[in-house]
Amino acid sequence: MLLLLVLTVALADCKPSTERASESASDTDAATLMQPAATDEAADAGERSKWMEIPKTLRGDKGVILNRVGYTTSYNAQNKIPNWVAWRLTSNHVKGRYGRDFMEFHEDESVRAPRADDNDYYNSGYDRGHMCPSGDNKWSKEAQEESFLFTNICPQRHGLNAGAWNDVEMQCRDWAKRYGCLYIVCGPVLYNQEHRAIGRHRVVVPEAFFKVILRKENANYKAIGFVYENRSAKRDMSRYVRSIDEIEELTGLDFFSALPDDVEDAIESRSNLRDWYPLMELRSDSR
Repeated sequence: MLLLLVLTVALADCKPSTERASESASDTDAATLMQPAATDEAADAGERSKWMEIPKTLRGDKGVILNRVGYTTSYNAQNKIPNWVAWRLTSNHVKGRYGRDFMEFHEDESVRAPRADDNDYYNSGYDRGHMCPSGDNKWSKEAQEESFLFTNICPQRHGLNAGAWNDVEMQCRDWAKRYGCLYIVCGPVLYNQEHRAIGRHRVVVPEAFFKVILRKENANYKAIGFVYENRSAKRDMSRYVRSIDEIEELTGLDFFSALPDDVEDAIESRSNLRDWYPLMELRSDSR
């Protein structure tokens, strides 16, 4: 009976969410907002862990919280880009028949105008860079369509979007297959007081991008972070590894706060690629 309960909780940890309704709220209350309705099951620690990916803000920055089928985003109406995008990537999410063929980028009419549209990116010198990738949403037609909303998009240099950033996206899918489930948050990094902007709607161009990733293996958690400048980058993931603590300092976000404090402190103070795959594989991956 005990074994059955453990298996049930483990499966609940990364069960795909297909019924998230769109809502709006302050970033500061995001973790509370994302909690499911109170039920006996929701009170269980395994059920609460479904929301592990939702960060908290440390600097009071406010965003519009949008719940999608495949991800949650905090949208910055002033910058016309997300503050962050968070999702759970399971081994089931990386396969499916709903690819990006015939998909089109489109305005998110659930947020107020003015808002980003395709014309802002036209002839700008920047790609329409997914935060939650199309390749992570093959499991659902609606999830795939929503990944092309501009509230999930940032201006990204083509050399990064098609190169090193794409590499880490594909690596996450490989890790999801290997470990079963990942909790991922990514988004823009704005270093400067003033930022370049593109298009009629003045869509802000980030100076860099972050990605943080958490996995659970048996009773143990591992986390790793990456920061990529918004330019062409050498395709060697080890160059861009950062601790979660470093990225929290950089972004003003508190990641994986649902974990017990001692666990969170331990996994966020260091990041090591060798924790994520064997050394020989790591050596062969460097390019």
